[in-house]
Amino acid sequence: MDFLTLKGIQHTYFTVSSATTALKDISLEVKEGEFVSFLGPSGCGKTTLLSIIAGLIQPTNGKVLLENKPVNRAENDIGYMLQQDYLFPWKTIEENILLGLKINRSLDDHKREQTLSLLRQMGLQNVEADYPKQLSGGMRQRVALVRTLATEPKLLMLDEPFSALDFQTKLKLEDLVSNTLKRFNKTAILVTHDIGEAIAMSDRIILFSASPGTIHKSFPVPSELKKRPPFAARNHPLFNDLFNLIWKELESLEPE
Repeated sequence: MDFLTLKGIQHTYFTVSSATTALKDISLEVKEGEFVSFLGPSGCGKTTLLSIIAGLIQPTNGKVLLENKPVNRAENDIGYMLQQDYLFPWKTIEENILLGLKINRSLDDHKREQTLSLLRQMGLQNVEADYPKQLSGGMRQRVALVRTLATEPKLLMLDEPFSALDFQTKLKLEDLVSNTLKRFNKTAILVTHDIGEAIAMSDRIILFSASPGTIHKSFPVPSELKKRPPFAARNHPLFNDLFNLIWKELESLEPE
């Protein structure tokens, strides 16, 4: 049984005078523990699809099943990490990372210590009493990841979480996030415009065509790359081969 199943997803945005179909006939299966990336031209509906999977938007047609059950946005099975960290500036780092547990009414001493331990594992020692403005962008994204993982979601949604960071910080975070998700055997979906990032972090890459968004092609990442941390994968000869293959395919989707 597949962990996540999308069946015939279609979504149309309606206004008073028009109807625009953003996604059409999206069917996809994701296995537990798999890391899948969504790539495609701007406007192909990647973020819309992520919102549908998370239960934030109801599709016009089709359904999303998580462990063979319809996704319900009231459930806590899905975590979301965005380009911006969205930490509350008036709350301390400790208050920020425990917020989801408080909202779920599941915060206790064990989970508090578990979450603070994860913060330290992210290389963030002695920052619990600090405020977000005292941390760098990369540090705040690590805090956001801890906050997301604290509620123990079954599925993690990553919407361009590194795109606002400088390249060196981005590479370090790719390794950290990838290693953390593998350690916890988390299933993840990444939306990105960065082909290299998708190859370095993923087990499989889904390429979308635009207007309306459909699945154009699926690229499995070779095991020689998957078994390596993202930074090491970028230096493997197969990395460039797959990069060029996806680049050419992506170019073929651009309007002439």
